[in-house]
Amino acid sequence: MAHSDLDACIDLASSKGGITDELLLQRLKKRRLGLRDAIAQLQRSLTPDESA
Repeated sequence: MAHSDLDACIDLASSKGGITDELLLQRLKKRRLGLRDAIAQLQRSLTPDESA
């Protein structure tokens, strides 16, 4: 849920110029990327090994 919330916030801020603070926008994007990486890592850990 947090990843989609960040997506919506970033998209809204980027499209309408809601956030004029570029540093804040970069921090939001970095946080979104971190969440995306964490989700991918969790998905990989749930997938069984093919060799097993």
